[in-house]
Amino acid sequence: MTEEYRYLNGINDPADLRKLDKLELLEVAKELRSFIIDAVSSNPGHFGASLGVVELTLALHYVYNTPYDKIVWDVGHQAYGHKIITGRRDRFHTNRRYGGLSGFPRMDESPYDSFGTGHSSTSISAALGLAIGSKMGGNERSIIAVIGDGSMTAGQAFEGMNNAGMANANLLVILNDNNISIDATAGALKEYLLDITTSKTYNRLKDDVWNTLGKIRKLGPKARTLVSQIESGIKSTILDQSNLFEGLNFRYFGPVDGHDLLHLTSVLDDMKRIPGPKLLHCITKKGKGFREAENDQTLWHSPGMFDKKTGKIYAVGNGNEAPLYQEVFGHTLLSLAKRNSKIVGITPAMPTGCSLNIMMKELPERTFDVGIAEQHAVTFSAGLAAEGMIPYCNIYSSFMQRSYDQVIHDVALQKLKVIFCLDRGGLVGSDGATHHGFFDIAYMRHIPDMIVAAPMDESDLRNMLYTAQLDTIKLPFSIRYPRGRGNSARCLREEFKEIPVGKGRLLREGKDIALLTLGLPGKFAAEAAKEAAMKGIEVAHYDMRFVAPLDGEILHSIFRSFGKIITVEDGILKGGFGSAVTEFMADNSYSAKIKRMGIPDYFAEHGTQEELYRECGFDTRAILETIISMTGTTTGRSRVRSSPDTKSHT
Repeated sequence: MTEEYRYLNGINDPADLRKLDKLELLEVAKELRSFIIDAVSSNPGHFGASLGVVELTLALHYVYNTPYDKIVWDVGHQAYGHKIITGRRDRFHTNRRYGGLSGFPRMDESPYDSFGTGHSSTSISAALGLAIGSKMGGNERSIIAVIGDGSMTAGQAFEGMNNAGMANANLLVILNDNNISIDATAGALKEYLLDITTSKTYNRLKDDVWNTLGKIRKLGPKARTLVSQIESGIKSTILDQSNLFEGLNFRYFGPVDGHDLLHLTSVLDDMKRIPGPKLLHCITKKGKGFREAENDQTLWHSPGMFDKKTGKIYAVGNGNEAPLYQEVFGHTLLSLAKRNSKIVGITPAMPTGCSLNIMMKELPERTFDVGIAEQHAVTFSAGLAAEGMIPYCNIYSSFMQRSYDQVIHDVALQKLKVIFCLDRGGLVGSDGATHHGFFDIAYMRHIPDMIVAAPMDESDLRNMLYTAQLDTIKLPFSIRYPRGRGNSARCLREEFKEIPVGKGRLLREGKDIALLTLGLPGKFAAEAAKEAAMKGIEVAHYDMRFVAPLDGEILHSIFRSFGKIITVEDGILKGGFGSAVTEFMADNSYSAKIKRMGIPDYFAEHGTQEELYRECGFDTRAILETIISMTGTTTGRSRVRSSPDTKSHT
């Protein structure tokens, strides 16, 4: 720590913060914002969101008696300031690093993290449970949910509010309204909030009501009830409609300036004394205090390393790298959409993250950002498919878990041709446990009539996207691909090729052991097979491409020829690709020694992808060691029953 953090140096928990005079909070805010800029510029993470809630974070911990009073941060992108002032300042340099602090709130990391978050729109439901549980336990603690306007577009947020309004729980919801989540907020709610925030007449009268409430709140509940009735009348009359939140039985207050720290502390102090469910509408600016982040909020959501003085983002690599997998998806989908007028693109609030924005710029009428609403995205896609369109529904693998019922009931059960593009399949790196996409192979492969594919490289991704839209394909099609870069941009110039559904391929012939891979780990396996050959071990490497349907023909050939088999996948081992192969062996009365490699039975944490591949035991080195161990030699071939007859499957 340096002298420039004179106040922050002395804040080891919020109790230290509460010892300060209110005016001193203004200096703390400057230091906290500077600390976040310092930290994230050299150790990349979520930047703009945390800068936007510096004042709100300090006001909450100053007014409320945390951790007895509980704050639930929705998603957690904005919780860096919260972590820094709750005892984790000196460890914050480890944020999102292997073995270090999580980039999101976690209950097992600090008592101040009252509920773990990573996916959006869960805060109100969790906070309601905390509030009712606290009341049942005889506690009078305050419970606060901080949720962004983007997260309010998800159905669960309204489900929670609907329940909370009926439960009459002592719950405060703070709507952090900055008109953006990662990309700009989409949907009608955005326009509704804009109406509230821009009504000059309402805001002027609202301020008068606030002043009146402050003066007469000491006169008792009858006086406060009268003010509340007057306030509600103003809201519905001036806005020419019933207030949405009041209609859900929430007392609505605001909008207030989320960067006016002194006023925020006063408002929150007043709200502590108001019982029941209530919502405070705060207007904030994502990236507040860092000009570049204010001007380009999407880019600066998580910018990577940058120069804190100039705002220059440091480029990764030399600029000639292969495209990211999501960029391959984006360019490929646009190319296909220009050929096929039935193709449409759908994403739940991630057009930039998944690169659907590439198609959105040229064909906006055929691309749909539906907001943070994965369930709706899937059923909306099903409706489009029922009308003869070909929807490419792009959802991060981890987020797709939120719409599993819709995948089964609304798509698969009706045999509707929806093409699911599961971005960030497998281990994603520093975002950690909430964002790893390692369940999709298992949860997709056992759905009847679902085609489940995983490309080994970016060329395969393009060709799978092409194959899925062909008229010969009549069923739902799931394509999962990893986070990161491919090998070359050349694939974007290649002609499309149809990939036979349910057919694998032999990449390397061998006699000693069979290596079966699905998706990205095929690259690790190919390298391991080369190194094994240098040790005299001949490995037959098969890229299976599909886990549903499995290539039965090639599997019959493998089990007739090999007694030792290794399967490798970037997914959970339970119920995954390796399980499918062993099921095939059992169902067809084969007998072989099988070693399944993939993600073990636990929630992998954060770190680089390479660190996590090593930890989970399926990087190149681990595969090579397994080959050596199973063949029983490092210098020569082990004996096998016969030579594999697989040339017809290349």
